[in-house]
Amino acid sequence: MIRRTQPRGSDLVRVSFSLPLAETPDTVSVVGDFNDWDPATHQLRKRSNGTRSVTIDLTKGETYAFKYLGADGQWLTEPEADAALNEWGEHNSLLEL
Repeated sequence: MIRRTQPRGSDLVRVSFSLPLAETPDTVSVVGDFNDWDPATHQLRKRSNGTRSVTIDLTKGETYAFKYLGADGQWLTEPEADAALNEWGEHNSLLEL
C-alpha cells in the first residue's frame, strides 16, 4: 500500500510504503530512483499493526520508478502504483507525484 501526504508549504510529498507481514516474513526494502536502487537505504520495518513500512520524503512533481526487494533476492511490484513499466518493458512500479 502507498499513502501520500504533503506537509503544508512544502515541495515534498511524504510517501509511506507498506506491505503485510504475512507476505513479507523476512527483510524487505523499497529501492528505486530515489535511493539509487540501494537496498540498505530504506528497509521496511516491522510494525505492531501486522505490516512492514517505511516513509520517505520525495519531491513533488517528479516520477519515480521503484520495486520492493526481499532478502532472498525476490523482486515485488506495488499493486497500487501509478504505472508499472519502464523504458525497457520490464515491470517496475511508478510513482507520479
